[in-house]
Amino acid sequence: MTEKYVYNFNEGKKEMKDLLGGKGANLAEMTKILLPVPPGFTLTTESCNRFFSEDQTIWAGLDKEIKDHLKDLEQMTEKKFSDLKNPLLLSVRSGAAQSMPGMMDTILNLGLNDRSVIGLANTTSNERFAYDSYRRFIQMFSDVVLEIPKVQFESILEKAKKEKGVKLDKELDGDDLKKIVKKYKEVYLQETGEDFPQEPMVQLILAIKAVFASWDNPRAVFYRDMHAISKLNGTAVNVQSMVFGNKGESSGTGVAFTRNPGNGDKKLFGEFLLNAQGEDVVAGVRTPNEIAELKTLMPEVYQQLETAAENLENHYKDMQDIEFTIENDELFLLQTRNGKRTAHAAIAIAVDLHQEGKITKEEAIVRIKPQQFEQLLHPNFDAKAIDKAKALAKGLAASPGAASGRICFTAEAVEAAFEKGIKTILVRQETSPEDISGMVKSEGILTARGGMTSHAAVVARGMGKCCVAGCSEVRINEDEKTVQYKGGVLNEGAIISLDGTTGIVYLGDIEKTNPTLGGKFTELMDWIDEIKTMSVRANADTPEDAKQALEFSAEGIGLIRTEHMFFKENRISSVRRMILAGTIEERAKALNELLPMQKNDFYQIYHVMGGLPVTIRLLDPPLHEFMPVKEEEIRHLAETMSLSQEELNGRIDELHEVNPMLGHRGVRLGITYPEISRMQVRAIMEAALEYQTDKKIEIQPEIMIPLISDVKELVYIKAEIEDEIKKIFTEKGQTLKYHIGTMIEVPRAALTADKIAEEADFFSFGTNDLTQMGFGFSRDDSGRFISEYMDKNILEKGPFDTIDQEGIGQLVKIAIEKGRQTKPNLKIGICGEHGGDPASIEFFQRLGLNYVSCSPFRVPIARLAAAQAAIKYR
Repeated sequence: MTEKYVYNFNEGKKEMKDLLGGKGANLAEMTKILLPVPPGFTLTTESCNRFFSEDQTIWAGLDKEIKDHLKDLEQMTEKKFSDLKNPLLLSVRSGAAQSMPGMMDTILNLGLNDRSVIGLANTTSNERFAYDSYRRFIQMFSDVVLEIPKVQFESILEKAKKEKGVKLDKELDGDDLKKIVKKYKEVYLQETGEDFPQEPMVQLILAIKAVFASWDNPRAVFYRDMHAISKLNGTAVNVQSMVFGNKGESSGTGVAFTRNPGNGDKKLFGEFLLNAQGEDVVAGVRTPNEIAELKTLMPEVYQQLETAAENLENHYKDMQDIEFTIENDELFLLQTRNGKRTAHAAIAIAVDLHQEGKITKEEAIVRIKPQQFEQLLHPNFDAKAIDKAKALAKGLAASPGAASGRICFTAEAVEAAFEKGIKTILVRQETSPEDISGMVKSEGILTARGGMTSHAAVVARGMGKCCVAGCSEVRINEDEKTVQYKGGVLNEGAIISLDGTTGIVYLGDIEKTNPTLGGKFTELMDWIDEIKTMSVRANADTPEDAKQALEFSAEGIGLIRTEHMFFKENRISSVRRMILAGTIEERAKALNELLPMQKNDFYQIYHVMGGLPVTIRLLDPPLHEFMPVKEEEIRHLAETMSLSQEELNGRIDELHEVNPMLGHRGVRLGITYPEISRMQVRAIMEAALEYQTDKKIEIQPEIMIPLISDVKELVYIKAEIEDEIKKIFTEKGQTLKYHIGTMIEVPRAALTADKIAEEADFFSFGTNDLTQMGFGFSRDDSGRFISEYMDKNILEKGPFDTIDQEGIGQLVKIAIEKGRQTKPNLKIGICGEHGGDPASIEFFQRLGLNYVSCSPFRVPIARLAAAQAAIKYR
C-alpha cells in the first residue's frame, strides 16, 4: 500500500497532531465541527522527515499527492490555481506537533503572477487589493524561499509612503502599489539573477520546500532547545485557500483569545485590523484595535466570533488562541490552538475550568508547567520607589513583571552584555523571530510597535519575560541607537525599568520586592498537596531562609549547610583559628567561641520551623575555603593567633590540596578532628532541648554525616556523636529523639548502601557530588565545556541541571534498593540541586523517595512537579 503523505482538512482530527502538526490537526478538527474554515490540505510531519532523507527534494510520489489534492481544492473553491481571471490563491504555513509561535515560515497569496494580478483586480473591481496582495507575496516569497532580507523591501515601502506623505500602508493606492511591485521584482532580479517566478506550481513547490527547510533554521532550533522540545518528526505544511482581509474596510484580520492571557479573566481578548492581512497584527506593522471595538463596527461578525470562541473552548476544554480573517463581512477561522498565557493566567484558567465543571483537579494540575511558577516568583517594583521614579512613556502591558537593565538595540548586544553579567532591556521597533536569543537573555523587552498579540508580547508571555509593547510614545532609532521620549533622548547603555503589569517605562533602576501569592494560587496548591505523595522540603542555612521556605509551604528542611553559618564576619576569625590551631587545646578554645553562635542559629531555625523535620549536615567543605586571601586579613589573623605572618602562611600552605573536592572534607574532617563534630552536635542538641522546653514542641533533630564512602566511617563518627549526646543528656537531665543519617554522594556508598543502612537512620542523596564523581566532571569547571557536549548531542541535558537517569540515576536506584533491603522503612530523600528540577522529581517519584529538598524559591515548583509525577505514576 502506498504511504499517504497528504490529507485534506476533512480527513483529519485533533488527535492526529503528531502526524498533521498542531495547526493541521486543529484545522481538520474545526472543519469536522463545521466551523467556517477555508478548505485546504496538510503535508504530514513524516513527509518533512522524508524530505530531509531525500536530500531536501520533493519526490515523485509526494509531487503527485500535492497535485491531486490541489485539484480537489479547486473543485471545493470553484477556482483554478493557474486561472488568469479568478485565480485560486494559497497560504503555505508551517505547523509542528508542538506549538512554536513565530519560529518558522509563512507565505501568503501564493499563485499570483504578472497576469493573474490583473485578473484578480478586474474580478474584484479592486486594483489596490490585488497589487497589495502581490507585493506582500513577492516580499514573503523572497524572504522565506530565497532569504532576501526583508529590509530591502520594507525600505522601498517606507520610501513610497514618505514620498506620498502618508503613514499607513492602506493609504497607498493601486498605482502606488504597482510601482512598488515593479521595484520589488527588481530587487528579486538583482539578488537572484532571475526573474520572479511566474508559474504557480513552481511557486508552490519552492514554498513547500522552504517551509520544510525552516524546521532546521537557527531560530527554530534555538526555540526547541530553549523549551526542551525534542523527539518531533518535523513540521507539517498547511496549504490553504486564501481569504482576504485586505479587500477594504469591510474586511480585516485579527487574533482573539477566549480568555485574557495576562490574568485569566473569562472575557474575549484580542486585537484586529481592518483592511489588513494575516501577519500585520502579530508583526506590529500597525497598532491594532482592541477586539471589543469589533462589536461596534461589525456586530454580527463579533457575535459569530464570540460564539465560535465559546464553542472552541468547550470543545478543547482549554483557553484558545484563534486567528481569524473577515472578508467582505464574512468570518473565517484560520487557526486555533491552546493559548500561551502567563503563570497568573494559567493558574486562574485551570482553577476556573475545574470550577466550571470542564476539567478535573488532576487535569488542572497537569496543565500548569512547573517552569511557569518561576514567573510568579518574579519581583515587583517597590511601591514607594515607584512613586518617586520618573516615568518616560506608557505602552501596552504585554507581559507582567518588573525589569531593569541597560538599553540594547540588538540581540547580539544583549548576548555580549549577558556574558559579562550585565542586565539589559532589549529595545526594538518590533521584535522578530531573529531576536529570540536576545529576548531570552534580556531582563525585559520594549517595543515601539505591535500590540498585545505581537511577536514580542506572545513570546515574552511564553517565557515569563517582562514586556512593554506598542509604546508609541517613544521613537526608537535602531541605526543611531537612540530612544527619543518626550523630554529627552536615551542612548544605548542607559538604564531603564519596565513595568509589564502597567505598561509604564521608567528612567533608571528601581528597587524591587518579592511577590505575594494567594487566591487561586493557594487553591491550586491545596489541590497539589492533596494529590502529591512525596514531601517537599527546603535547603536553608539561616532563619531567614527557613522563613522564606515556610512561606512557600515547605514541609521541613532537608539540608542545613552548617559551614555557611561560619562565614559571617563575627565568626570567620574563630573558624580560622580553629582550623589553624596547633594543639587540641587551641582548637577547643576556638570551638568554644563558635558553640553559642551555632547553637543560637539552630534554635532560631527550630523556632521558625515549629516542629517540622530539620536535617542538619555537619561540616563538609575543604578547610582551605575558610582561609584568608588578602594580605591585610592574613596579618590580622596572625596577630590574633600570636604568630608571625611566615608561620601563618606555612600553616595555610599545609592545608593546600591538589584536588580538594576529593580531599580532606566531609566525614574525613570528623574522623581527623572529632572535636569539630562534637561541637556541632552539642550545638544541635542543646538548641533542640532548650526549644523543646521553651515551646513545648517536640523536636527530633536529623544529623547528617556527609561524604561517607565506607560503613566503617559512619560507625566511627556515629560513636563519637552518640557519646557526645549521652554527655549532653546527662548534663541537662533531659532526652529527646534524634536520628543520625548520611548523605549518599560517593559512588561506593551507593554500591554498598545495604551495609551503610545498618548504621544509618536515613539516606539523603547529594546528587551534586554524586554526579561530579560519577561523571568525573568538576561541577565548578564543567560549564566551560558542557554546552559543547549538548550542542554536539553528546549530552541531551546538563547533568548538574537534570539527573542523568541512565548513569547517576542507576546509582540512586541501586542505593535505594539495597538500603531498603536492610531497612524496609528507611527514610530516603534528596538534597542536591536536582531536588528542584521537575524532570528529576518525576524520576525520584518512580524510585519511591520520601522527599525532595530544594532552594526555598523552588519549593512551589517542586510541589507541583511532585503532584504531577504522582498523577502520572499512580
